[in-house]
Amino acid sequence: MKKWMLMLSLLMVVVTGCGKQADSGAANKEVSPAESPQQQEEVTLKVATLIPPMTEILELVQPLLKEEGVNLELVVLSDNIQPNDALANKEVDVNFFQHVPYMEQYNQNKNANLVAVQPIYHAVYGAYSKRYKSMEELPEGAVIAIANDPSNIGRSLDMLDKAGIIKLKEGVGIEATQADIIENEKNYKFEEVDLLMLARMLDDADLALMTPAYASPLGLTPKKDALLTETAESDFAITLVAREDNKDSEAVQKLAKAMSGPEVKQFLQDNYDEIAIPAFE
Repeated sequence: MKKWMLMLSLLMVVVTGCGKQADSGAANKEVSPAESPQQQEEVTLKVATLIPPMTEILELVQPLLKEEGVNLELVVLSDNIQPNDALANKEVDVNFFQHVPYMEQYNQNKNANLVAVQPIYHAVYGAYSKRYKSMEELPEGAVIAIANDPSNIGRSLDMLDKAGIIKLKEGVGIEATQADIIENEKNYKFEEVDLLMLARMLDDADLALMTPAYASPLGLTPKKDALLTETAESDFAITLVAREDNKDSEAVQKLAKAMSGPEVKQFLQDNYDEIAIPAFE
């Protein structure tokens, strides 16, 4: 009898121990699954871009996004047409290289649905010359190089109109073309070239109008070297752009938040204070 009682006691101990072990495993299963941010599946976000400081801003926020579960992949392209084509064709998820009027012109021409997500910085537009030190020195018939896309043609002519260099038809503003010039006292000749060719035109033209992204590689800044600068850049902030179908996605919104954060503002102030003004608070 004592032997049976001992065997029964041992059996109860084993069963109880197994029950506790099972309960412990179940408890661990409830608190340990993968739902911590570090274990979440990483999302890759492809962004098309062109040149500094655009590329540098994206590189700056890459580690910040990594912590948020987003792998930011930079696709650096060689002209100002490819980034919008790539975005419209869903080869990339966003792009960062353009202002909104340029994007709107692309949408109109290509029947696309690109949308602005977040303005990042105002690039101070300026007029530069290797031959002259002031606008007054520009001679009769001087050649002025401007970008050949409609939004930047309008931007260039509007800047010259506001400075009194030429006169445009009333109300055309940034929609202006050369056909809208109604006064040009010095018979300036406007040569429209691809945006990426503007810097090279400094050798051939008397004056070239461009953003600091293209002037700064030449060692030129608007504050020190431009003969003329834009008076207001609110319509032309360099902007993060997505498509209508993905603009509200979590990854795109995380990128927009990072690019308009204090790290980027400080970076612009420390490195590009003379040429790029943050377009966010």
